Amino acid sequence: MRTFTHINAHTVNEACELLGQYRGKARLNAGGTDLLAMLKGDIWPEYPEAVINVKTIPGLDSITENDNVLKIGALALLSDVAKSPTIKEKCGVLAKAALSVGSPLIRNVATIGGNLCQAPRCWYYRYPRRLGGPLPCLRKGTGPCLAVKGDNRYHAILEGKGCFAVCTSDIAVALAALDAKITIAGPKGERSISVVDFFQPLGNTLKIDEMIKDFQIPATMLSMEQRFLKFTLRKPIDFAIVSVAASIGLNNGVCTDARIILGAVAPMPFRAKAAEEKIVGQPISDNVAAEAAEKALANAKPLSMNAYKVEIAKTLVRRAIKGSTAGLGE
Repeated sequence: MRTFTHINAHTVNEACELLGQYRGKARLNAGGTDLLAMLKGDIWPEYPEAVINVKTIPGLDSITENDNVLKIGALALLSDVAKSPTIKEKCGVLAKAALSVGSPLIRNVATIGGNLCQAPRCWYYRYPRRLGGPLPCLRKGTGPCLAVKGDNRYHAILEGKGCFAVCTSDIAVALAALDAKITIAGPKGERSISVVDFFQPLGNTLKIDEMIKDFQIPATMLSMEQRFLKFTLRKPIDFAIVSVAASIGLNNGVCTDARIILGAVAPMPFRAKAAEEKIVGQPISDNVAAEAAEKALANAKPLSMNAYKVEIAKTLVRRAIKGSTAGLGE
């Protein structure tokens, strides 16, 4: 790695002030599982001048609940999220998503906030400098998306707009299904944004002097039937080829409310509103689930090598919907 300045931040305000001082040339370090890979590979067009350690900020790893909201600090470890009795009981979709990430060693250091902010897993974006990189691409500010005419097996099949790198955050998919809000801290105070709106086609909405402080899940979502399904080539460690998280409200077998989110198919978590509209007000059946799955992928536009993801996504959506009535996770 190249030389950089390492700074321990002791408050959220201090971390944000430091980010502002470095004017986009500093990176936050929480678990470091992605940051260190980016530094070692010298992936970014500009190497950061400073790394700001936020693990030294107390209280950002808490998991608390009151009458209206379940709050999870941005520094909560994925292993703690996966084994938290409260999250397992009331946010099973999030517990399963956390448990699906990486290996036990990774989950013991990776944070929930860091999982959302990880860099794209596109191999063109991550082409290391020592092998002739970094390659110019739209996500880095210049050039076309190299995946369009290249190896695009794992790229977007929905809502690709210039860049076809997908959002691979399993945590983001689960939180979006729970209608979670993100508290973002900055020098001008805090703001709240939904998980779905946090992501943009070329990254996220964080400004250069902002950081994620916590996540808040409304109590109204905690009683819904929840499912998380993930397809990978190898069950452990691998990032999703496709993932689906669903929160479905039921009354005597009839769907009263639904949030269905797809992961690894678009540059951001993709909310399948057409599928939700299909099942709301309907008794959940095989036919209804299958029709909803078709609607979820109706606008898919695969690239030259990833059409197979369409059928995988349909299958996971159908299983998530039908599984909501089974009383058993899949």
